[in-house]
Amino acid sequence: MKQTNLPPTDKYIELLRFTTAGSVDDGKSTLIGRLLYDSKSIFQDQYDAIEEVSKRRGEEGVNFALLTDGLKAEREQGITIDVAYRYFSTPKRKFIIADTPGHIQYTRNMVTGASTANVALVLIDARQGVLEQTRRHAIIASLLQIPHLVICINKMDLVDYSQEVYDRIHDEFESFASKLDVHDVNFIPISALRGDNIVDRSTNMPWYEGSTLLYYLENVHIASDYNFIDCRFPVQHVIRPYTDEYHDYRGYAGRIAGGIFKRGDDVMLLPSGFTTKISKIETYDGELDEAYPPMSVTMHIEDDFDVSRGDMIVRVNNMPRQEQEVDLMICWFNERPLQERGKYLLRHTTKEARCIIREVRYRMDVNTLHRDVNSKQINMNDIARISIRSTLPLFVDPYQKNRITGSVILIDEGTNETVAAGMVI
Repeated sequence: MKQTNLPPTDKYIELLRFTTAGSVDDGKSTLIGRLLYDSKSIFQDQYDAIEEVSKRRGEEGVNFALLTDGLKAEREQGITIDVAYRYFSTPKRKFIIADTPGHIQYTRNMVTGASTANVALVLIDARQGVLEQTRRHAIIASLLQIPHLVICINKMDLVDYSQEVYDRIHDEFESFASKLDVHDVNFIPISALRGDNIVDRSTNMPWYEGSTLLYYLENVHIASDYNFIDCRFPVQHVIRPYTDEYHDYRGYAGRIAGGIFKRGDDVMLLPSGFTTKISKIETYDGELDEAYPPMSVTMHIEDDFDVSRGDMIVRVNNMPRQEQEVDLMICWFNERPLQERGKYLLRHTTKEARCIIREVRYRMDVNTLHRDVNSKQINMNDIARISIRSTLPLFVDPYQKNRITGSVILIDEGTNETVAAGMVI
């Protein structure tokens, strides 16, 4: 979604989150391990440990996938089962990587890792081409509104770095992507095992004139991924020190979910509907004249109104939808199927309420985008459209408009397990 009036790039928006996706054995974990190694983001003892394990297993060379495949079952089977998060930084940007599984039965894990990502790396085995699981993950990336898609055509060393193979896969995926809601798609031919086009440009593919993967990740523009138009500030915590020094101090802390807030702005408090002005905006480093996503700040207002966790501060002439009946696209996480008319705990931004499943509208086949209106049985890893009714009004925006105010999670009250992630239609 293109936005206007963007604030300048600074320390608050230098963090890039990206996720990997693709079919089994496409080399997702190897790619991340190679990226960490070539960017000098691992310690020597870590390298020595995976080198020792690789030798013990009789593998040729160092298996960089071991850097992210930490579970015993993952190392035994050579696959990724759970989401693995890794952190690294370069002089230009900080990164959080979510290495997600490729198997169909771990779709919920892929959704978890991709839900907050700015960029999705979709890997394709150059020998196999575009597979069903490749399409599946591209569709999920589209549903989750991940702004940037990078198609990494991997294992180019196994097809003799053939431009013809690259062009064929490029054209096939581009034709498929035209049906999705994806606006920024880039293609990079790589070899995660050999390090071609990961950090350093490959000499084996002189026909490729684009950037390396790390250069792309360091320079992709993510400031406009946030909504800087619709002002949304969910209150997370009321700061009240109760000391003589700060006797009258009352601040409202939280993370800005949208828009640009300035000192002196007219704002409305939800759900009360009272209007007031912002008197001060603070961070740990001091006062600010303005604040915007994804900054965490403390706001002060001029009047003494009752504001608590779960309330939202918005602009007077720019309101979210205030609804108790909401339509959601959900990914079901739990082994127990979704119960129509079942009751669950709902969390939206900083607000918590109970809800009931009013109706299952359809289950989506994520391989074909076909809507199965006759199948109301929603099992683990299924994606479906449902309608819910909550006990309290929710202040929501469509997920396409704002990924923070447009997302919810459902929790089983009995077990406290997160059973679904939902996107507001």
